[in-house]
Amino acid sequence: MRRPHIRTVAVAVAVATAATGLAGTAFAGPDTGERHVAASASSNAAVVVEAARTAAFAHASATGVSQGDELHAQDVMIDPEGARHVRFVRSNNGLPVLGGDLVVHLDGKLGYTGVTRAAGHTVKPAAKARLTAAQAAALAARAAKGDADGAQLVVDARAGASALAYQVTVTGQETARTVVVDAVTGKVRSNTPTRDEFLSPKLLDALRERGETLDPATGTGSAAAAPGLAGSGATGATRYPSAAKGTGKTLFVGSVGLTTTQTSRGHYQLKDPNRYGTETRDAKGSYTEKFSAGTKFTNTTNVWGNGKTSSRVTVAADAQYGVTKTLDFYKSTFQRKGIRNNSKAAQAMVHWGKKVANAFWDPTCNCMLYGDGDGQMFKKPLVVLDVTGHELTHGVVEATANLQPTFVDADGNQYGEPGSLNESLADVFGSNVEFYAKNAKDTPDYLVGEKLGLAQKFLRRLDRPSLDKLEGTVDYWSPKLYDTEVHAGSGVSSHAYYLLAEGSGKKKIGSVTYDSPTYRNIKVKGIGRAKATAIYYRALTRYMVSSTDFHQARTATLKAAKDLYGANSTEYKTVDTSWAAVNVTAANTPRARH
Repeated sequence: MRRPHIRTVAVAVAVATAATGLAGTAFAGPDTGERHVAASASSNAAVVVEAARTAAFAHASATGVSQGDELHAQDVMIDPEGARHVRFVRSNNGLPVLGGDLVVHLDGKLGYTGVTRAAGHTVKPAAKARLTAAQAAALAARAAKGDADGAQLVVDARAGASALAYQVTVTGQETARTVVVDAVTGKVRSNTPTRDEFLSPKLLDALRERGETLDPATGTGSAAAAPGLAGSGATGATRYPSAAKGTGKTLFVGSVGLTTTQTSRGHYQLKDPNRYGTETRDAKGSYTEKFSAGTKFTNTTNVWGNGKTSSRVTVAADAQYGVTKTLDFYKSTFQRKGIRNNSKAAQAMVHWGKKVANAFWDPTCNCMLYGDGDGQMFKKPLVVLDVTGHELTHGVVEATANLQPTFVDADGNQYGEPGSLNESLADVFGSNVEFYAKNAKDTPDYLVGEKLGLAQKFLRRLDRPSLDKLEGTVDYWSPKLYDTEVHAGSGVSSHAYYLLAEGSGKKKIGSVTYDSPTYRNIKVKGIGRAKATAIYYRALTRYMVSSTDFHQARTATLKAAKDLYGANSTEYKTVDTSWAAVNVTAANTPRARH
């Protein structure tokens, strides 16, 4: 589950130059020349940002920017063909604006070409708060049943609103929530979990009702050693710390290669110096959200785990393998340097909490958290490869479009199309991590959670989402999607992606037979996974914002296909057909958006 996190306003510019599919990668097309462009992007970033900011105010009727607004750059994206895109978050008279994000598009000469915006209205909040920060914090603490950590005045521009509000973080032992309280009326405008839970409350309830006990099958095979992103990782160095080639004896994927850090002669740490210092630590049953509070994994043999839960290190090897493979997928495929594209480590903590039957992406610690299972319904930790790829992709989405659900119920279940799109993208790119890893004990497929031991043999699947009876996932769009839980709603865009990649009808890939239906039996001939994934990544990073729904996602992927392959290309036309095949068309675009 994607937590509805509100990004705080940051002035620093992160230059994201990666587009899609560089020559020499698994998703290669013609050499785009992007590496040459990327080399000069940093020096030009300030110029591009200022041009985009100026264009936003000059085209205020299109961008929605008004007097009192300030635009703070989050990403500068330089496309190989010359286009520039600047992602902004907004403040209004010094207050952060929730749902005020936008992307300004420029041509190679820095001329304005368009905008993608979250808020479809001018931001004009009430001039004065009636509640104090202390009163708002007390209301938030009561609503979320925890301890409030201060209150910050913000402007809530989500869902057609323009309200002065307080944003409050409320923490409990096992949970943390972000609560937004109306500064005039005291009404709780939103109360949302701050962690990305892989298993939603609704799904857990369904499993309890069915009496399902999950005891995932483990693997005992082997996989090739993992090469470093930089350097050979060879042992034998006399200067420490240095990269070393270790072995992880994992729970789910057998014996795998891991790049570790040799700290001194005969001493090693489960930390990868070739992947920005990516590391896994032991939470030792605590609920900490501080990675620094985790205990380092060290040993004297550079062999990690024994393939069983009897060793605390085993699941750490799974986690480290999954995190580094996800990083490698994004780096090799899109030249994305880390989850936030800032060349910083991805982190993980295992043995988190007591009897926690879930896995999370936690933006507070900027890391993955893995529980050990509750010993009853879940017998093993969720350190499965596609779970890690799914959850880390939520981090990528947060750093880019920051897709948000439209509302959250009292149990923490999330609803609405932007949240469903977020879950779908996590499934799409999570399955791509499997295809990238090519592990013999976790063969790649378009299934999600197939190793969890569920009675239906998978949690979700992209070719025919409605085969997921646990969550009630849907195949096609309808206006009912506004009131659909996000994992169930994710099937619309996941299905569109599969059709774009592989086409409709029956198909066997590896050991799995797929049979993808379409709305009104529209026939779709796929363009291949490489191109489909390139289009969806570019759409996410360039043309999606926090409120993007399925019809807007259709537009975003069409724009991405036009960028990459041309408006008259087979790829562009197939994108259009794939969305029609899940009942998303220009003709049935809702007039009023929630």
